Amino acid sequence: MDAQTGFLRLWLDSLVAMLRDKGAVLLLLGAPVLYGFFYPWFYSSEVVQRVPVAVVVQDNSGLARQMLRFAQASPRIHPQLVTADEGEARAAVLRGEVMGYALLPRDLKRDVLRRANVVIPVYANGAYPLVSKQVQYGFAEAFGTVSAGVEIKRLQAGGQSAPQAAVSRSPVNAQAVALFNPTEGYGSFVVAAVSVLILQQTLLMGSALLVGTWREQGADRVGSRQWLARLLALCVPGWLAGLFYFGWIFIWQDFPHGGNPWGALALLACFVPAVVGCACLLGWWLADRERALQVVLFSSIPLAFLGGFTWPVEALPEPLQWLRWLSPSTAGIEASLRFNQLGAPLQAGLSQLSWLATMALLTWAAVLWLGAQPQPAPWPARRGGSTRSARPWRR
Repeated sequence: MDAQTGFLRLWLDSLVAMLRDKGAVLLLLGAPVLYGFFYPWFYSSEVVQRVPVAVVVQDNSGLARQMLRFAQASPRIHPQLVTADEGEARAAVLRGEVMGYALLPRDLKRDVLRRANVVIPVYANGAYPLVSKQVQYGFAEAFGTVSAGVEIKRLQAGGQSAPQAAVSRSPVNAQAVALFNPTEGYGSFVVAAVSVLILQQTLLMGSALLVGTWREQGADRVGSRQWLARLLALCVPGWLAGLFYFGWIFIWQDFPHGGNPWGALALLACFVPAVVGCACLLGWWLADRERALQVVLFSSIPLAFLGGFTWPVEALPEPLQWLRWLSPSTAGIEASLRFNQLGAPLQAGLSQLSWLATMALLTWAAVLWLGAQPQPAPWPARRGGSTRSARPWRR
């Protein structure tokens, strides 16, 4: 009981020391809360809508005007410029006033009546893939609806009734269902993965900052027992932040969530200790309070690209495919997407959990071993010389 009480006291003292460090509290507790509220705000609209476009109308016919009206009614695009000069529309794209344009050529209705192969060119700014996609889809849906109406009228003129013409025009209808992202939103795709990286980076910076401070103060060689209490104390803000994200932020932002809550808890139980162990080793190696922030802060973007959710992992160079597993966020992102979004069973993320648990055991063992080493002797004593007391300086 005395040993348990003593260890509990060490753990509480470590928590108090963490809470007294304003910089550590800001990173460990304040930063996850701020990120949780403000980072998803940029993706709150989920999908790009009402993209400004131009329509070049060179055919003065009722069909062209109908196609223009359908384009104006589309929720994806917003025709801000209607002109007969293609050069004016192209110049507007180059100036950034519109993100694309469609060209309704001359003799459009005549070619349709003659059953010629009519092609309506659509140009979009490829520098912005999401916007370009909306421009192309918007025009395709608007003009495709008009085209379907023309074809149905042509079939009715051939003697078919309206229901028969509709069936003849589209005998097989396809229904697209977006799995695990019903809104097909960008926020549901990005934030769900980046949130794990946010949890890692804030915990990594805050913990490494504290360890660097202890190294500067000479409070590093305090024994494995106290270091175990410190490691467990540093896990507390990580677990709280993880529960805050998985249990409330995803629900509040209406992101896909709750597929396998027990799997998500198992992920936090392995992910947070792995991050804390890596942070303590990093802080021990740097031995500087501010240096930890400088190193970790600029690693966030590369780690996001190596996470495997921005593009296929197979597209990465082979050395990076191996090195990316040195970051706990790689396994954490994969497991989080499987448990929270896909609702996969625990067996589907067992390899990621095993890797995180292995990282936690190895890093904690290294930290405990370093903390149990004796304090190194002063430099003159290590060289075999005598340590003399310093004399006061005199004029």
